[in-house]
Amino acid sequence: MIKAIAVDMDGTFLKTDKTYDEPRFDKIFQQLKTNDIKFIAASGNQYAKLKSIFGERDMYFVAENGAVIYEGETLYDHQAFDRKLYQDIVDYLNITRGMNHLIVCGLNSAYILKDNPESFKKDAHFYYRQLEEIDSLQDLPEDDYVKIAFNINRQTHPTLDEDLQKHFEGKLEFVSSGRDSIDIIIPGVTKGHALKRLLKIWDLEADALMAFGDANNDYDMLKLAKHSYVMENSDDKSLFDVANHVAPSNDQQGVLSVIESEVLNK
Repeated sequence: MIKAIAVDMDGTFLKTDKTYDEPRFDKIFQQLKTNDIKFIAASGNQYAKLKSIFGERDMYFVAENGAVIYEGETLYDHQAFDRKLYQDIVDYLNITRGMNHLIVCGLNSAYILKDNPESFKKDAHFYYRQLEEIDSLQDLPEDDYVKIAFNINRQTHPTLDEDLQKHFEGKLEFVSSGRDSIDIIIPGVTKGHALKRLLKIWDLEADALMAFGDANNDYDMLKLAKHSYVMENSDDKSLFDVANHVAPSNDQQGVLSVIESEVLNK
């Protein structure tokens, strides 16, 4: 019996225009609560961004690709980089490789450089509701740092993935939330890892979990869940191998359709 449902956001729960059918979801959400089924937004996004999508609903948030877990407005759990290691990675990207368009992500806020172009700032503000502009990436504010986000230019940095792995062997991992959008995360701290921790706390097995995703950072979440769905619109072929089912596309609100047909109407 399904007792928990985890959904990715962009390309999965949200339509291409970043909206969802709120009245339809409200009805579904109330039915899930009545049936004691937990609903989890599992995303690479910041917690504040997820809250802005769902409002005051009594649900769970797995944010920053699994590094941060909230129950409603209460911090449930988080895991942060060693501060020196984090600064070394930032310095390598910013100083050694000359990359300025970085979003350094802490528990309290995300941070970007003040002298970044306005177009970059606009995009960053869309995805990070708690965002501060700082003078230097070598003088980071006090925070617990959980992730570094950036877009790779494969023409100017064709070997960046390999170079980082070689320079920081075993000390970081990459996940992609789509195309050239890259997150550097703590090894093993993923959406799937966060969901395992929650299932253990709730005394549930993986066969009680339903999960939906469309990108590389959803892989281990889909591998974990017995009731796993890759979105029809996904460009990641590996997800079609690991997921047990295919859901209609995000623009067809496939997540809501599957929950209605496979959970609430059975």
